[in-house]
Amino acid sequence: MTRRELLTRTSNGFGMAALAGILRGAEAGNTEKNPLAPKAPPLPAKAKSVIFLFMHGGVSHVDTFDPKPQLTRYSGKPLSAELAKVIKTSFIHDPSKAILRGSPWEFKPGGTCGTPVSDLYPNVRNMMDDITVVRGCYSDQFDHAPAIYLRSTGHQLPGRPSLGSWVTYGLGTENQNLPAFVVMSDGSTKSGPPMYGAGFLPAVFQGTVFRSGESPILYLKNPDGVTGQVQRETLDFINKIDRIQERTRPNDSTLDARIASYELAWRMQSSAPDAVDMNKESEATKKLYGIGETVTDDFGRKCLLARRLVERGVRFIELISGTNVGADWDEAHTDLTGSHPRMAAKSDKPIAGLLQDLKARGLLDSTLVVWGGEFGRTPLSQGDNGRDHHPYGFSTWMAGGGVKGGNVLGSTDEFGVQAAEMRVDAHDVNATILRLMGIDHKQLTYLYQGRDMRLTDVKGDGEFTSKLIS
Repeated sequence: MTRRELLTRTSNGFGMAALAGILRGAEAGNTEKNPLAPKAPPLPAKAKSVIFLFMHGGVSHVDTFDPKPQLTRYSGKPLSAELAKVIKTSFIHDPSKAILRGSPWEFKPGGTCGTPVSDLYPNVRNMMDDITVVRGCYSDQFDHAPAIYLRSTGHQLPGRPSLGSWVTYGLGTENQNLPAFVVMSDGSTKSGPPMYGAGFLPAVFQGTVFRSGESPILYLKNPDGVTGQVQRETLDFINKIDRIQERTRPNDSTLDARIASYELAWRMQSSAPDAVDMNKESEATKKLYGIGETVTDDFGRKCLLARRLVERGVRFIELISGTNVGADWDEAHTDLTGSHPRMAAKSDKPIAGLLQDLKARGLLDSTLVVWGGEFGRTPLSQGDNGRDHHPYGFSTWMAGGGVKGGNVLGSTDEFGVQAAEMRVDAHDVNATILRLMGIDHKQLTYLYQGRDMRLTDVKGDGEFTSKLIS
């Protein structure tokens, strides 16, 4: 067949290919007009929303959700030479010369299932029938920032999309008058905004930060003398200028996100005041979360606001407990017995209240609650009253959203040094969160630098997912 004959016979095929391209372009154009429009999950979904409770700084697993009687028995003695060879620490220079340290807190059975939890979390302990503890977590990053990036984005370096961004990219949000992905933090983190950034995804998918205190969102009310009509005309004029600028920057997602943020801000002025107004909550509900109590008021408000956002169709809410200015779980380096009771007291009652409230309102079945941090703390003693970073074995837990309650998955060895049974890394956890939302982590991709990128890269264990889902 000559080249001319080939082109003649396949001309209709070229035309159909061109038409398909035009149609794909039209569909893309519709998506770009509202990239956060709600999308049906490709697979059967257990959860509609996620509340991620991130314990910033590294919680000691052997002092919270992973009891180690042998560690207590051999407290004060050196770690075996065999185990000392397999761990690396940040501040203990020679693990082989460090001594084991048992937990100063007592573990007691929780709920009817009997899952043991330490006295640091007495209120959460009462909710263990709704919780699955995952004790076999591990990481290969033992410093904060890369470990947080790995947990949040699937990569130890900044610049990748966060879990919340991937979820909203894949599913959009049911409420177009509130942000799809909300972040509430005590302050700055050791990893900074890339922890909840959109990375190479369009900027519209990045997390929106709400403030602490009674006014999480500023400027919801127009200044005196500025009417709604004036504001609308101003926004229309800004939009017109931005669209002119867009012609010279057709692929600038930052500009698109800015345009979308102006419009969202306009819509939020009618919806957000009701969402953040906690005066409508009963005193019993506020008490459940610890609102009004000095220690629990701030995190309690965050947890209650998370429930109110879930009720209104917000897709992903991340609550960060701890900051980069000394008030976080990382104070355990030198003050384990001071830092952990202080940080646990801030979050224990609000978290238990959140689970109870979601369950009472029929929302827990459709809301996945995840608790965890970037790594655990070493079973070894750092100085007189400390524990160092420890990524080789630590705990996280999940509740609601299709998760089997009253369950424990995985384990660490008898001293809590290494993940032993069913080792679970950040990719496994993230793949499971996506699956509970009705997404196959292998299919949620974004073309970047010539490659279909995904949150879990080339990892993600299906065995863990199948054992966790009820």
